[in-house]
Amino acid sequence: MDRGAHRQAFGLQHAEKAGPVQRRARARRGQTGKRQGRAAGNVGTDIAAKAPADGYNILFTLSSHTINPKLYDKLPFDVERDFVPVSLAAMIPQILVVHPSVPANNLKELIALAKANPGKLNYASVGTGSPGHIAGELLNQRTGANLVHIPYKGGGQAMGDALGGNIPLVFTAVAGAMPHLKSGKLVPIAVSSSTRSPSLPNTPTFIESGVRDFDVSSWVGILAPAKTPRAIIERLNRELNAALKDPEVVEKLAGMGITATPGTPEQFTEQMNGDLAKYGQVVKAAGIKAE
Repeated sequence: MDRGAHRQAFGLQHAEKAGPVQRRARARRGQTGKRQGRAAGNVGTDIAAKAPADGYNILFTLSSHTINPKLYDKLPFDVERDFVPVSLAAMIPQILVVHPSVPANNLKELIALAKANPGKLNYASVGTGSPGHIAGELLNQRTGANLVHIPYKGGGQAMGDALGGNIPLVFTAVAGAMPHLKSGKLVPIAVSSSTRSPSLPNTPTFIESGVRDFDVSSWVGILAPAKTPRAIIERLNRELNAALKDPEVVEKLAGMGITATPGTPEQFTEQMNGDLAKYGQVVKAAGIKAE
């Protein structure tokens, strides 16, 4: 499942439960969403940044919002100045999986294999600057594994090559990997979140596997144009959180490997600020540039 699919799946699951403010806002959010497949969402984000701050325009975005400013030399918007947070909505952990032919069943064995074969072990992600790419480069920086990134143009292509044994490792969303883990066609190594995924309770985190400060979860969140009145932000937040706390929504999202994450605008600000700093360091150290 690639980045656009996650955004769409999440939106479909919570839309029926959203209140009247959410329904009104979706009228223009759809225009933005249709364009976000290009340039990792920059076109749609620019539209949202320049939209009227009236509560009818919101940006339904992913964690690429905090990665793109570090990839591109210049953007037509400022991710901090031009937006105000409404709420974090969901967390989508990444998972590192390997083809069964790879002689490694856990992260310790995989790192040892990589160090014994420097620069010869490739890993796939859904594209340059994606959360999976960032996770792989952070793993290199933390462990000296020297894994080589192979960017794909979507999760389907990357997963297809992994299943065929054409690439040994893939960083992907938990949801996209789950069917192949259950069938034994791929082997789980570790999840990138700070805690284990409820969908894969027997798969350890990278932190549990010995890699310090490793947390590269994708997220879904809602932003509004910067001058949107605080009263509107608070109402949007209430409506969204009510939907995210609905047991039916929580269950359906969990079935896709997505964790509903209601919260305050301030908590979302803290998440974004932390990611901007963390991802900036990873991108700079790895020399990653947008393609």
